[in-house]
Amino acid sequence: MQQVKIFKSVDNELEEMEKQINRWMRKSGARVLSINGNLTSQNGNSDGPLNSFAAGDVLIIVLYEIDKPGS
Repeated sequence: MQQVKIFKSVDNELEEMEKQINRWMRKSGARVLSINGNLTSQNGNSDGPLNSFAAGDVLIIVLYEIDKPGS
């Protein structure tokens, strides 16, 4: 049975997000089929796109497979 797991963070916390995802994969025993991600910049302030201090949102979607209950 295929399932989806979504992780959300900000780009200046990528190392912690990576640890969280790896911990989840080890503990769940899931068979990961694909991992996709998206980074959204946060340019809503007046400093413009060159402001390197504005964190962007990071979304990671993991498609995985588990055995059907009762199998």
